[in-house]
Amino acid sequence: MDAGRDSVLEWATAFAPMPGESDTGDLGLVVSTAVGALVAVIDGAGHGPGATRAAQAAASEIVDHRDEPVEHLFELCHEILRRTRGAVMTLASIDAEAQRMSWAGVGDVDGVLVREASPRQWLVARGGVVGFQLPPLYCSSLALAPGDVLILTTDGIQEGFADRLDCRGPATQIVDQVLARSFRGTDDALVLAARYLGPGGRSCS
Repeated sequence: MDAGRDSVLEWATAFAPMPGESDTGDLGLVVSTAVGALVAVIDGAGHGPGATRAAQAAASEIVDHRDEPVEHLFELCHEILRRTRGAVMTLASIDAEAQRMSWAGVGDVDGVLVREASPRQWLVARGGVVGFQLPPLYCSSLALAPGDVLILTTDGIQEGFADRLDCRGPATQIVDQVLARSFRGTDDALVLAARYLGPGGRSCS
């Protein structure tokens, strides 16, 4: 598990490799940006060391270009990942002062924004593999309010992971719940939860 907190986000990740494997190709990332934070979940194609290398290559590119728009980050990762087996991923860019989030997903990834007083909103991901077949991107922009919780998962987590999920506790508790209840056990799995705290801070890494 990895976790962090500042005045913009409180976040945590939990992960498990495919049974019998020691490496995981699933990677969660939270980094500071000029306007707030960037949250990413990356799933290297397949599993084992090749998947790990693909996920790490994408993560390095994202960190180096963290202030770029979400669509451009996908394009940059697509070029880098051509030399690997590719990856699927979700990116969410948070503008703390504007209290908005822009997010997009490519491939078999899930994401949901759990609001305190509004219906949940699910990520609309496009089919494809970054590094192999990058589809036309659909990036949506959502308003944020303090207390909203963003949850991103790889395909090692079952659909319906957010059903009856208690998001009132800390992010560490949320990711533990999801992994314990919804781990498929047939692939690497990762879940990242990030609670938006407000516009008062900048640093997330």
